[in-house]
Amino acid sequence: MTWSRRALLLAAASAVAAKSGAARAAADDGDVVGRPLRPWRPGGLDIHHISTGRGDSTLIVGPDGSTVMVDAGAASTPAPPALASRPDDSRRPGEWIGRYARRRLRETGSTEIDVFLATHQHPDHIGDIDGNTPFAAQGGYRLTGVTDVDALAPIRRLIDRGYPSYDQPRPIALPFQQNYQAFVEARLAAGRSVERFNAGALNQLRRNRNTAAFPDFSIRNLAVNGQVWTGQDETAQSIFPAMETLSPADVPDENVWSAAFRLTYGAFGYFAAGDLTCATFDGALPWRDVETAAAHASGRVDVAVAPHHGMFDATGAEMARALAPRIWVISAWHALHPSPSTLDRLFNARLYAGPRDVFATALDASTAAASPWLSNRLTSREGHVVIRVEPGGARYRVVVTSNKDEADTVIGLLGPLASTSRSEASSSR
Repeated sequence: MTWSRRALLLAAASAVAAKSGAARAAADDGDVVGRPLRPWRPGGLDIHHISTGRGDSTLIVGPDGSTVMVDAGAASTPAPPALASRPDDSRRPGEWIGRYARRRLRETGSTEIDVFLATHQHPDHIGDIDGNTPFAAQGGYRLTGVTDVDALAPIRRLIDRGYPSYDQPRPIALPFQQNYQAFVEARLAAGRSVERFNAGALNQLRRNRNTAAFPDFSIRNLAVNGQVWTGQDETAQSIFPAMETLSPADVPDENVWSAAFRLTYGAFGYFAAGDLTCATFDGALPWRDVETAAAHASGRVDVAVAPHHGMFDATGAEMARALAPRIWVISAWHALHPSPSTLDRLFNARLYAGPRDVFATALDASTAAASPWLSNRLTSREGHVVIRVEPGGARYRVVVTSNKDEADTVIGLLGPLASTSRSEASSSR
């Protein structure tokens, strides 16, 4: 674990305070380095970026206790390109994610995930399979990624970018996609919910347990399938040309169809966009840059997740300018995550003014060694990255916990930081 000097000082101060008798009561009221993560509290917003070394997964616990999980990656890519599995290889990645979710759900008094969003159908977001992947108890599909999560923490509402038809960008033929769709079919047969993610929709991802109590908490669907929110009501417009007019080589891959959203809580804003990219084949296909369009639809945020794991083809300059976040989170599981060119943009003060900290859920040693002038500026290189927003959304903290076991031990702290994003709680934009 590597920390910037400032974050080290903050973490050290927290640890020293925890040792003093006068500060012990106050320390028990918050997160302290070396102690387990403090449980979620009503009114607070927690966003957990879960680090398994095998793909993306984020769990959002809203101020009313409602939960949204975004993706549950379980890539089968072997080492050395893939990083070490965390906590270890004794369980499948989806099982580790499901067990992490159950610990958080207990804090809300629930045993189920309210909403699951599959941003797109790739193994590091929904799970991979092979001949040894076990079947679910009811048969019909195998346990991996999202299906492992559902077995441990049942999903009330499943939302993805394709339902009810999965023939774009091209007919599904890969085993992991077929397995996911078998899971969808089993849910439908059992009378369980499956929905399509609708660009522009407000609060499709939110299950309102107590709407009146938190009117300033909202989740806006920004983009999916080339459709981007117009900024008015719940309308969206396509930036893709008609697929039938394109040559096979120009039809965008699965990443470019990813779902993106903005979460708002008072003055706090958060942006995530699956594996959207900004790559346009050097300007030949400008419409492929859905990432920038989604960022402009969002506007400034406090925290942003670098799309496509911080790869070279994503998190472009225009996106960085539009979002201007104080905190970047990189969900990494491969030696290519993040690319030096992307890190250079994240730290580039010419793109937008002000300080920023970059947190990676993992970092390969060779990746770090290739560009130490960039990797040494990361605030953290490994662990679950938890964004904790205070009731009302005026301030937030970043808490990093160890991914080497299930003790949820705090290993780093940053904040509190003032939220500076605009609120769209009751407005159309």
